[in-house]
Amino acid sequence: MERKQYKLDGLTCANCAGKIEERIAGLEGFDDVVLNFTTQTLSFKAEKNDYQSFLQSEIDAIEDGVVVSDKASKYEEDKHSHGIDPAIWWRLGIGGLLFVIGLVMSLPWQYELGIFLSAYIIIGGDVLLRAGRNILKGNVFDENFLMAIATIGAFAIGEYPEGVTVMLFYQVGELFQEMAVQRSRQSIASLMDIRPDVAWVKDGSAMRSVAAASIEIGDSIYVKPGERIPLDGEIIMGQSMLDTSALTGEAVPRSCGIGDSVLSGVVNQSSLIEVRVSKLFGESTVAKILDLVENATNKKADTEKFITKFARYYTPVVVYLALGLAILPPLLIEGATFSDWLHRALIFLVVSCPCALVISIPLGFFGGIGGASKHGILIKGSNYLEALKSVDTIIFDKTGTLTKGVFKLTEINPVNVSAEELVETAAIVESQSNHPIAKSIMTAYGKDVGLEEVSDLEEVPGKGLRGIVAGHEVLVGNHKLMTTYKINYSPGTSVGTTVHVAKAGHYIGHLIISDEIKGDSASAIRALKALGIKKTVMLTGDHRAVGEAVAEALGIDEVYSELLPQEKLAHLETILSRQTKGKTIFVGDGINDAPVLARADIGVAMGGIGSDAAIEAADIVLMTDEPSKLVDALKVAQRTNAIVWQNIAFAMGVKLIVLILGAGGLATMWEAVFADVGVALLAILNAMRIIRKPIG
Repeated sequence: MERKQYKLDGLTCANCAGKIEERIAGLEGFDDVVLNFTTQTLSFKAEKNDYQSFLQSEIDAIEDGVVVSDKASKYEEDKHSHGIDPAIWWRLGIGGLLFVIGLVMSLPWQYELGIFLSAYIIIGGDVLLRAGRNILKGNVFDENFLMAIATIGAFAIGEYPEGVTVMLFYQVGELFQEMAVQRSRQSIASLMDIRPDVAWVKDGSAMRSVAAASIEIGDSIYVKPGERIPLDGEIIMGQSMLDTSALTGEAVPRSCGIGDSVLSGVVNQSSLIEVRVSKLFGESTVAKILDLVENATNKKADTEKFITKFARYYTPVVVYLALGLAILPPLLIEGATFSDWLHRALIFLVVSCPCALVISIPLGFFGGIGGASKHGILIKGSNYLEALKSVDTIIFDKTGTLTKGVFKLTEINPVNVSAEELVETAAIVESQSNHPIAKSIMTAYGKDVGLEEVSDLEEVPGKGLRGIVAGHEVLVGNHKLMTTYKINYSPGTSVGTTVHVAKAGHYIGHLIISDEIKGDSASAIRALKALGIKKTVMLTGDHRAVGEAVAEALGIDEVYSELLPQEKLAHLETILSRQTKGKTIFVGDGINDAPVLARADIGVAMGGIGSDAAIEAADIVLMTDEPSKLVDALKVAQRTNAIVWQNIAFAMGVKLIVLILGAGGLATMWEAVFADVGVALLAILNAMRIIRKPIG
């Protein structure tokens, strides 16, 4: 099975979107079905096949006017949307004019009925048609049916002006609601408008543009000043300043030149550069980011799931209550008139549509995810965004997460040999390793090492390296390696990673390798505690002295040192077992962090220097490698969840009040329509605040 994705153009009804999702999910052969109303995309897992025509027939049975496209949603349609059809405004204008004529002119009831009925059909004829078609399809409880019954009921009891007014108010409200949703989609599309689809290549002495998707690995492309880099690669000609804000949220441009790696989506600011492509179009950084953000809401938050289930039962319950309100009081209460209680029941019907909740809540989460991506924070699901608000424990890896991961040889402590011989012996053994510590020793040595200089090289997991140099056994590693081979060593007292060296069974000294703490690590820890994080923990494979020194400098509550990857996982399990309510975050960057990232409630990876395995396993990726971005992520989550619950409280509160007032005969149809489309419009506008300003 593979994941399929289709675009549903013309999908403007959030309640219908839920019904479509439920219908497709109930079909055999369709798994993990998610309909994203905000991006108008339907995704699912199924056998390799083209399902476009099949989906079209299934969706037509629920909602007319929705066109299924096999093109994956990449925001292009939303970016270039042309807005509302002007013919609708003309129709409402003509119907409104007839309505005003009926109000101001004193005519016999037959003519008055004719004018109001004409106005009603011109304004709401499409609503009546949709309601009729949906009833024939078996979809009774939708907003078209509710509005049709409410307004026809108003005509039935002689309230002609009210029937027309309610339909007019409803249609205008729906248009404004659609415009608000459309604008929010365009806002999200503009956030993600960071991937150029063309690239410049050399054609003789001139340059021509070609589709970026046609470029192969190893090809050369040219990027002009002011243009975005379309594909990942390495600069082979030119020097320029790069604006990385679209990927990292950082406003300060970065200088780059020959040999520097560049990422797609970044803007070349100052001069022409030539780039040798290292990744295909579909595998480039910006393509992965767009795919990640667009599909993030496939993993729905618990709040979204609850509202979807709630909406499924809420409307039918209110409809049956309205039916009881119309029939029972005239039968049971002396003096109660059927027309009066029918009017109250019609108000109940108008209020019962759950669109305000069904639209605004997914839109709020999507806005939070899109806004976070603009700040260099990639959140892989609405569920993770929601879970961030409940975090009370954060666990950090040290190297590359809280420290820069750039090691330098800071001390040489020889024993019975010269300093040069100690460094040379260590460098020969470490020459075939890619570990940062090995690279720092090689940098300090400053000479090339031939492959023939060391033989029988082997790694002792979690301890170091063993090899034969000039006929002698050489050991280079930590104190555990020395203990294993029964070497009497001198423990280092300096803060840093101690690399012990033994040759021919004799200890010849140790090197101190130091790593620098990131500039924002300490402020990030303070800010996290200010946000209510109860406990910060650091897990590191480094020596105890190093781990404790870094933890003390940063103000971290607990530190566990000298851990192997499996021991990090064991410590995480222990911490999770102590948790009662709050969530736990693990922040790391290396391949060895992948199991811990996957096991934590929320895994956060450093996206700049982090390994592909760590980024794949993580739930959140910080593109700038700054711990302070985690603070921003928590702030985005808090603001998003606050606005989502504002919408829930506002929508449910207003609807409940109008329902009570309507049952008591104190609310009019005007208030009922406001409780439907008016509340939906205000909730959408409130959700859009997250897109404009994700960090409060």
